[in-house]
Amino acid sequence: MQRIAVAGASGLIGSSLVRSLTADGHEVRRLVRRAARGDDEVSWDPGRGEADAAGLAGCDAVVNLAGAGVGDHRWTDEYKRRIRDSRVNGTTALATAIASLDEKDRPRVFVNGSAIGYYGETGDRAVDESAPAGEGFLPELCVEWEAAAAPAQEAGVRTVFPRTGLVVSREGGAWGRLFPLFRAGLGGRIGDGRQYWSFIALHDEVAAIRHLLDTDGLSGPFNLTAPHPVTNREITAAMGRVLRRPTLFPVPAPVLRSVLGEMAGDVLGSARILPARLLESGFRFAFPEIEGAIRAAL
Repeated sequence: MQRIAVAGASGLIGSSLVRSLTADGHEVRRLVRRAARGDDEVSWDPGRGEADAAGLAGCDAVVNLAGAGVGDHRWTDEYKRRIRDSRVNGTTALATAIASLDEKDRPRVFVNGSAIGYYGETGDRAVDESAPAGEGFLPELCVEWEAAAAPAQEAGVRTVFPRTGLVVSREGGAWGRLFPLFRAGLGGRIGDGRQYWSFIALHDEVAAIRHLLDTDGLSGPFNLTAPHPVTNREITAAMGRVLRRPTLFPVPAPVLRSVLGEMAGDVLGSARILPARLLESGFRFAFPEIEGAIRAAL
């Protein structure tokens, strides 16, 4: 049995990870934004960059999946600052707390969330973890987000950055919004539909994080995306087949830009990302194809 602290335990990925860990008998300590009410909670304030180091002492691992939702609101300057601070300040808090512990009390691994937004626009070009960061708000955010984990790395803690793609789930995230539209027969391609969406089934996301937790020697960035990224047009067709609904309502790019503002550029942009290091480490996907991932979500 391991003792694992999880930040973002109530989110889409975090709640699924916690269920998986507890089902296998592991002890989970949830990070909470208030005073801890028991041994299974650790108090922290990610906005202020503070975390209770004593609550992390003796944990075998710390997983940080916390952060304001990128797609929850229009990207005003204020909301972009909230997205940034929730990730960078939160990571700084945990990494600093980990580094402050005596060596015998430190976790052996720190898994700190990141995203494929790191790569920015890739067009038709497939990229893996060796590719440099792109340009724009999300790439700059991801670079700063990962850099904030430096105190833990410098303290000798194995640190891993799962760069997550679009998680296929009906419980939340981007796909959580797509499913009701397609079920109602209102789905369709977005823009010209040629942009690549690098997806991952929620089942595989959780399995991959656990693989990174449990496999000694793995550190640095790992793309958590299925090995066969597909275009938005192909995703639209797959959703129609699985749900047995027409897909006749495309969303033109100008309409999307008027509704989403700056964020529309990332929805319309293409990110063809490959999980090279994850596959090399021995991980095997249960749902490597888009149709299987959609069926798994249902």
